[in-house]
Order: sequence, then C-alpha cells, then structure tokens
Amino acid sequence: MKVCVVGAGAIGGYMGVQIAAQGHEVSLIARGPHLSAIKANGLTLRKDGQETNVRNVFATSDMTECGPQDIVLLALKAHQIVPVMDDLKTLFGPDTVMVALQNGIPWWYFQGNGGDYENRIVETVDPGGSLAKGIDPKRIIGCIAYPAASISEPGVIQHVEGDKFPVGELDGSESERLQAVSKLFEDCGFKSRILTDIRSEIWLKLWGNLTFNPISSLTHSTLVDICQDPLTRELATTMMTEAQRIAEKLGASFRVTIERRINGAESVGKHKTSMLQDVEAGKPLEIDGMLGVVIELGEMTDVETPSLKALYACVSLLNKKIQEDSVYIKERPLGE
Repeated sequence: MKVCVVGAGAIGGYMGVQIAAQGHEVSLIARGPHLSAIKANGLTLRKDGQETNVRNVFATSDMTECGPQDIVLLALKAHQIVPVMDDLKTLFGPDTVMVALQNGIPWWYFQGNGGDYENRIVETVDPGGSLAKGIDPKRIIGCIAYPAASISEPGVIQHVEGDKFPVGELDGSESERLQAVSKLFEDCGFKSRILTDIRSEIWLKLWGNLTFNPISSLTHSTLVDICQDPLTRELATTMMTEAQRIAEKLGASFRVTIERRINGAESVGKHKTSMLQDVEAGKPLEIDGMLGVVIELGEMTDVETPSLKALYACVSLLNKKIQEDSVYIKERPLGE
C-alpha cells in the first residue's frame, strides 16, 4: 500500500516508521535538519527500550514528487495546512483516502454530520472556508492521535506512551475503506478502534489539549506537575467544564468523567506537551485549533468561557513574543 505521511514529525514519524517496517511503500514529508537526517540515515523510532530504523522510505520536502497515494496521513498542525493545500491535492488519486490527525476541532467538524450547523465554516481553523471548499470531505477519515512522542534529535522519534489511533467516518458509517484503514493501523502495531461518533472522541482528546497544553506552555511544567498541583488541577477542571458545556450543546457526549481524564494525564508522568516543546524550540504555537476554536464554538452556542478566554489571551501573547522576536523560551538551571 502507498502511504504518504504529510508532516513526519513526532506523531507522523512514529506512524511512518511502523508502517514502513511492515513493508508498505511510505513517503515522508519533512523539512530542515530532520529531513536531512532521514535522507542520510533513515528514520529511527525509540520505543520500549528498542530501536527500529527504516530506510525503505522516500523522504522529501516537496510532496509533488510523491504522486497519487492510497492513503494520506495528514499530520500537520491546523495552521500549516492551507499554505500547502494545492500541493496536497497532487497526492490524491480517484480513491485516495486522507486520514486527518489534527489536534483540536478540525475544519471538517460540521461536514457530513447533518444537524443545525451542517457545513458551517469553523473560521478559527479555516478562515474563509478555504479547506472546507478545497478538500472534498468525502475523502476524509477522522483520526485521534492519543500517543505522546517527540523528536529527540533529527531523524529520531522518541515514543513516550500510547498506541491508540481510533478512526471514524464523518457520517458515522462503518465503510469498507474505514475498516481497511483500521486494519492497516492494527497490522502495524497500533490500536485503531472504529468509531461511529468521531466527534465525541475528538472532544475527549481535546479536553486534555485545551487545558494541559496552554497551562504547560505558560508554566513550563509537565503533565504530572500540572495534575498534582492543586491550583492548576482546579484550573484544568474549570476549563474542561466550560468545554463540556459547549460539546454537549453540539450533540457530543463524554464516556469518562473530568476527574478520570485528568488522572489519565497524570499517569503519563513527566511528559512535556507538544505546545511546551514548541515554546522551547521557538516554533509557532498551535493555539487556535486547540483553544481559539473552542471559544468560537462557545460564542456559537451561547456558552460563557471566561477561563478559556483568559488562557487564550496569555498564550496568544506568548506566541506573538516567540514569533516577533524570533526567540525560544527554555528553562535553564540556576548557575549556568
């Protein structure tokens, strides 16, 4: 099977290694030192004390070199998709399936699900509806990436925990292509449950992203630190409560309690969230797809979001500082 990973970073790279290791024809879209390292030495995954290196991959920064694929794994952050949309279309053949792995509320959230908000544009992640208009929703399979991973050095993915990639059609059906994607993931060592309500699962994952990511980026604290400190744990609970009210107004449901969701994050341990990793690397922060979009949906559904707005304001200013001053902000022990 031909599989292209658009955005072979921590999560995309993790998936790419395990899929390539099963003999599939994998293309990796990357850039910078990470791309150079993959071209020179292949892509390496460190997981459970073992290393897996794959060299049977095609690595490039130009996806137009890859040609039509069977499956496209779209592992870019929300704000990175629009600039490459035209190139992305070169990967599409008549039957190409695109598995969307974005954190937060995706641009396609109101496509294919009926209801009062059918085809509503989610402006925060898709200004003007470029993605909704430019990418056929019939190609899309939703996917939630639960694992935690990082790029420990160029060309090397460090797996932290987790192997769950549940998938679902936008209309809730259990199609043959959905079953094929789920089987591919399962055959490659992942857990890939088929969902008939992908949007509820999106909110379950987002519960953590919209709280722990911004709090960690501002405090430079890991998941266990945030969950074990009484004040930040209380803040996370308040933010999750606001988000739950919005989600339920949109028809989503939660299969676990807030307390259980926080306990799950605590069990991950001393893991730095992706947003904190970006702060330390001087990269743009993925705040709109994780937090700004929830505020937009709160206004749409008449739900007050004071805590979410406060965190959004602070992290937006932090993001502005990083980008305008071209800085990274990383903790350093006293005395160095």
